[in-house]
Amino acid sequence: MNVEILPDEASLAKRAAGVIAAAAREAVAARGRFVMAVSGGKSPWVMLADLADEDVPWANVHVFQIDERIAPAGDPDRNYVHLRDSLLQHAPIPPEQIYAMPVEEPDSEAAARQYAQTLEGVSGKPPVLDLAHLGLGPDGHTASLIPGDPVLNVTDRDIAITGVYQGRRRMTMTYPVINRARKIMWLVSGKDKVNAFPKLRAADPSIPGGRISQTQALLLADRDATGK
Repeated sequence: MNVEILPDEASLAKRAAGVIAAAAREAVAARGRFVMAVSGGKSPWVMLADLADEDVPWANVHVFQIDERIAPAGDPDRNYVHLRDSLLQHAPIPPEQIYAMPVEEPDSEAAARQYAQTLEGVSGKPPVLDLAHLGLGPDGHTASLIPGDPVLNVTDRDIAITGVYQGRRRMTMTYPVINRARKIMWLVSGKDKVNAFPKLRAADPSIPGGRISQTQALLLADRDATGK
């Protein structure tokens, strides 16, 4: 895994936007489209706004969610609210090419299967993402792959439903589809990541993030996250 340490969150977001833009141009030149999946949390918001200033072939960009809280449409807990606003307010991406996880459906398991089919329709079967963006929680979780949750052991589905975590169940991409991505980009910031950061670098399987493939991974972190 390649590692880059940036001074602060602002420079981290800008560097991540540059990585995404370069990957998008490469994918569109090679395959005619760029399919990325974005994790929840606050770290992507500035990154996505910065992405609007980059040279991106927006007409050929498709954006999926890596994870989402099961909550009503428009709920401020929803990652999609921030994903949509960050992109549509700043970048000329076709709105129909931002794919929301259907977490408001009454049957969550059926909704997970539906999203997996949507992903296959855009990126093949099995689906291969051009880029998967991941964050890291203080407890070492990534996406909504949560310590101790049975979702960690799901290998027969690309999309699954978790148990309750911080008051909400989640829909999440699982290890198989994340690890198939052509590029995995970690974005890690903040002093609360100091304990999880070295475990991620060491591919420590005791944390969920440590079980993500490092072969095609780039880890971008700010100095606070490294503890230095």
